[in-house]
Amino acid sequence: MTRTLPLAGIRVIEFSHMIMGPSCGLILADLGADVVKVEPPGAGDNTRRLAGSGAGFFVSFNRNKRSVSVDMKSPAGLAFARKLTGSADVVIENFRPGALAKLGLDYAALKSTNPRLIYCSLKGFLAGPYEHRAALDEVVQMMGGLAYMTGPPGRPLRAGASVNDIMGGMFGVIGILAALQQRHATGLGVEIKSGLFENNVLLMATHMMQYAITGRPASPMPNRISAWAIYDVFDTAGGGQVFVGVVTDTQWAAFCDAFDLAELKTDPDCRTNVQRTGVREKFMPRLRTLMAQKTRAEIVAICERIGLPYAPIMRPEDLFDDPHVNHPGAMTEISLPDGRKTRVPALPIEFDGERPRLRREVPRAGEHIAEVARELGLADNDIAELMKALD
Repeated sequence: MTRTLPLAGIRVIEFSHMIMGPSCGLILADLGADVVKVEPPGAGDNTRRLAGSGAGFFVSFNRNKRSVSVDMKSPAGLAFARKLTGSADVVIENFRPGALAKLGLDYAALKSTNPRLIYCSLKGFLAGPYEHRAALDEVVQMMGGLAYMTGPPGRPLRAGASVNDIMGGMFGVIGILAALQQRHATGLGVEIKSGLFENNVLLMATHMMQYAITGRPASPMPNRISAWAIYDVFDTAGGGQVFVGVVTDTQWAAFCDAFDLAELKTDPDCRTNVQRTGVREKFMPRLRTLMAQKTRAEIVAICERIGLPYAPIMRPEDLFDDPHVNHPGAMTEISLPDGRKTRVPALPIEFDGERPRLRREVPRAGEHIAEVARELGLADNDIAELMKALD
């Protein structure tokens, strides 16, 4: 970006791993904060070495950060970590409840020497009977109704991305930004907590309110009664699939005209959306046959022309070739640990038409320890001793 970034001058110390904490740090870093990630000595954060579905975690959420390796089990390492937090505007952490308190790195211990500190803990659960439980995105999806709503009846299925981890990180950022604004007035920091489970419960709010209003439980999404008569995925000629939504009576008329369905347009049973949702069996078999005779490209072209909501069904790897995803600024080029270049989605925010860009590559474990130590005023011999302890 050509402008000064919104969080320039804010220092964030990140004690985190996996997704929830690093995603919080990523957003702050992309917005200009100096995010210093604290990693264990040696190979660093275990997330760096995940395989399978976790192979992309670290490179997705750790650009624009600096990395320091600290052995917090050693007196020198712990002293350095405490000195580091003393320089911070914000500390974020997502370890098990009580883990940092044992090291004297919790909010209660740090605020006495740094009263302006904003301390954000990203946890599995907020205050309540479950607050000391360990949690994962999958755990809260299962117990919070999301897996039930995603899978077919009797087959709970987690969502296809770590939605609670990432949204939990986002709510952490929202709390941090609010606390920074409050600090302008009070001069004081605050402790913030963002909960994985509570995030999931918020996602379920509409289904909970549906039950409160109608007295009928929400059906899992594969079995739901849609609010709109056409809100479906269709098979197309050639094997592709496309989603089409017809959500207003005006769109229904345009849909019928475009797909040569004059008799449905004039059918008195299909005049309004409410009527159509009650007689789906009357026209859906015909629509499925019609769509199966057209290619996905043909259906997409028609929907684009008449302004209908539509979406070709894509896989994650297809997004690398999507023309919108490849619009300038929408992707950020980064280097993988083996030196290869790839592209990762930028933050979905524009500032006067510009999206935050790469300022720092994904760091090597401990890459910036000497640099950060000098900023904290450590002498060269102290830095050498600190780094010696990491070997």
